[in-house]
Amino acid sequence: MAESSLKSKKSYQPLYVIAGRDDSLVNTEADKLLDQLLEPHEKATGLFNADPDQVSASAVLDELRTLPFLTKKRVVLLRGAEDFISKNRDLLEKYFDNPCPTGILVLTVSSWDARTKLAKKLPGLGQLINITPPKPSMLPDRLVGYARDAHDKKLTTEAARLLIDLAGDDLGRLYGEIDKLALFANDEKVITPAHIESLIGHNRLFNAFAVIDAILTGNIAQSVDRLRSMFAEDKSAEFTAVGAFAFHFRRLFNAKVLLQKGCSESDIIGKLRIWGNKEGFFAQLKKMSLRRIGDTLQKLAEIDYEIKTGQTKAPVAIELLVLSLHT
Repeated sequence: MAESSLKSKKSYQPLYVIAGRDDSLVNTEADKLLDQLLEPHEKATGLFNADPDQVSASAVLDELRTLPFLTKKRVVLLRGAEDFISKNRDLLEKYFDNPCPTGILVLTVSSWDARTKLAKKLPGLGQLINITPPKPSMLPDRLVGYARDAHDKKLTTEAARLLIDLAGDDLGRLYGEIDKLALFANDEKVITPAHIESLIGHNRLFNAFAVIDAILTGNIAQSVDRLRSMFAEDKSAEFTAVGAFAFHFRRLFNAKVLLQKGCSESDIIGKLRIWGNKEGFFAQLKKMSLRRIGDTLQKLAEIDYEIKTGQTKAPVAIELLVLSLHT
């Protein structure tokens, strides 16, 4: 979450530093800042978006001091600028002392050391925007707010939770999914679970279902082949596969509990919103005990933690899980 942001497109400062360890959130904040600083038609002549590893400090300073053309200000953006700052600290300190009134320098970094001279100079003439990922409990509200503010669409809390289940909890990626859903919903004012199931959930859950089906038939080679195809065909699977498997196993768990309570299959279909291959779903359910489903959910939670802390990679961890389910 950003500590602060521009209050008005008419109010801006010559220096902005966006700091945070989550690249997707930092980049999302940088894009939002650019939208506040420049109108879409101004970006062609008013924005210099450079690779900090490929551009010299003199070129950056020249761009900042160049008179803007067809816009009132010129913005220079350097994403991932830690090394650039370290190599050019003296020049940047001098520029911080006398920034160009028509130039705006935006730097994104993973961290911003408050003890440096640059950091001490920044508050008097620029703005530090610290980015911290929202707590999991806050994610649905953030998505509801984004759908409303960015697209004038209503996203229900139920739909927001479903989206998180299917797409993971990376906020930048979730915003991107909402952008696609807003287009998919078209003139409809509400983004519903049905939209999410149709646009995002179908392929991901179908793939997870197919892998689980192969596991339960005892076909090790087929289950591994289907899993590897899932990762090969869907580039986002590395980030969403755990969520897709967990979503499916949670529904299996809840369905098993409802069956044990005496609910009919038709009631379960309605309560749990089972779509697609309903017969296949209940066939899987009959082959798995409640304990086995629960143990798998626990293992998926452990895998999710290990992926997020850099201890493993999704393709490796989930393939090991699939192999263990054959034993």
